[in-house]
Amino acid sequence: MTTSGRARDSVMRFRRRGRFDELVSTQLDLFVEDEAELVDEARAADEAQTRAGRDDAEELYGDYQLVVDAIAEALLDVRETYAATLGEDVVDEYRAAFTRAATRRFPRYAGLL
Repeated sequence: MTTSGRARDSVMRFRRRGRFDELVSTQLDLFVEDEAELVDEARAADEAQTRAGRDDAEELYGDYQLVVDAIAEALLDVRETYAATLGEDVVDEYRAAFTRAATRRFPRYAGLL
């Protein structure tokens, strides 16, 4: 590989930060603080379901799924509440940035986004 090829590859590894990246990161940090109890509940429900015997696993999975759905709805609410304040020219860009960051940070919980 030539020197210019290596330089081009290293440049391609860095993604240009979008205009909403810092905002979304802050929103997700606040989400974790505000919804800490719900996130902890999801972790506990997942652990309980994972450790459960065959007879209890299905019911405990249902409990876990209810918490996951609540987190997903809360993430959607955060996104859409802020999106409602934006103009049509940037709202799709914001939603995409939020969805991308939330999915990366909370892969189990971002299903509704």
